[in-house]
Amino acid sequence: MNRTSTAQQPSQDRTTARFTVPAKHPMVTVLGSGDSLLRVIETAFPSADIHVRGNEISASGSAADVALIQRVFDEMMLVLRTGQPMTEDAVERSIAMLKASENGGADGQETPAEVLTQNILSNRGRTIRPKTLNQKRYVDAIDKHTVVFGIGPAGTGKTYLAMAKAVQALQSKQVTRIILTRPAVEAGERLGFLPGTLYEKIDPYLRPLYDALHDMLDPESIPRLMAAGTIEVAPLAYMRGRTLNDAFIILDEAQNTSPEQMKMFLTRLGFDSKIVITGDVTQVDLPGGTKSGLRQVQDILEGVDDVHFSRLSSQDVVRHKLVGRIVDAYEKYDSRTGNEPRH
Repeated sequence: MNRTSTAQQPSQDRTTARFTVPAKHPMVTVLGSGDSLLRVIETAFPSADIHVRGNEISASGSAADVALIQRVFDEMMLVLRTGQPMTEDAVERSIAMLKASENGGADGQETPAEVLTQNILSNRGRTIRPKTLNQKRYVDAIDKHTVVFGIGPAGTGKTYLAMAKAVQALQSKQVTRIILTRPAVEAGERLGFLPGTLYEKIDPYLRPLYDALHDMLDPESIPRLMAAGTIEVAPLAYMRGRTLNDAFIILDEAQNTSPEQMKMFLTRLGFDSKIVITGDVTQVDLPGGTKSGLRQVQDILEGVDDVHFSRLSSQDVVRHKLVGRIVDAYEKYDSRTGNEPRH
């Protein structure tokens, strides 16, 4: 964004900055339909005054607020320059990232525009990309490390982003197959009492993985890829005794593995393969007294070369905004009542 002028107003320690939106960007793309994006910024900076006249925007307030507002508009312009539209959610996340970096909470150099414009996969006109700084760091870690753990609450994109990276790796011929697995813990991995064939029995536990695949690949191609063994979706028990070479392997819901299952899975790693393990240590469904393999492995493998732990939080929830608030409310309740998350 071209800032036409910046005027200092020493009285009451308020500063005013004026900057101009280039003519090639219609103001509706910057301010949002019905000024919806502008309202998000105004809500985030309640003590500042923002005014728009033509294609000039002025902001008045404390020096810190005005500097941040200028940065928000700068980042928005960088995103818009790529042809990607801005949304209310993207503006909120940009502001949160900038405020975190201002408060020393973000130690990297990634800007909101870098986070919001990093494309992982495009399919049928839809692009999958990280939406938060932690998500970007998680995706980058998958590129850099052989074994990556994505740990965080529901809705943080742990599994979805890992699957997008798996499909990207398959399409770019970095691997020859994708293996997706979860522990079928509710059925004790025995599955015997459920009706139907083997695949009908395991389907309820693996269905979320199929659903994500349908977002990333043409649905017609999935049965063909599965029949050829290029994509395999199977319960964790079916990994025993195998060595998985030249594959991108994802273990989902890893909080429901026992320590023995976790060790078994990690030692399946073969040559030219990559493993991503996702889970939420606050939602363990194991029978009472059984320790979670995902909890234990953090103590065992933390600091091991080429193993990376990415930790996401309620701030990284990309489902409905209310999901993040629900996660926060549960965390506050647990700390207030002294409840520990179930092991």
